[in-house]
Amino acid sequence: VGTQSISPLMWAIETGSLESARAIITDLLTIRADRDRYYYGMDILFERHEDIIQRLCLDAPALMPVLLDGLIWRSRITENGQRRVNYYLRHLLMDSHGDFAKATE
Repeated sequence: VGTQSISPLMWAIETGSLESARAIITDLLTIRADRDRYYYGMDILFERHEDIIQRLCLDAPALMPVLLDGLIWRSRITENGQRRVNYYLRHLLMDSHGDFAKATE
């Protein structure tokens, strides 16, 4: 609206449209690929919403498992009954300046 930038995610959370917010978070945190590169919205999510953890804890705690689940990648291949897993925790631990993240305060 004018010069104001409104996030659809924050708008959905503030208005109580948690199913819409769930869909946005799930979409942002889905790893996709084409022939040239991989796409994963985790960095963009935390750049735009440094306070996403606090906001979800206060306004939409039911969405915390959705966010945290989106920060995990699980291999489709198992070896000896084990599966490789990557946890993407960088934004939970440090901010864009390399300082302790405000997300976990």
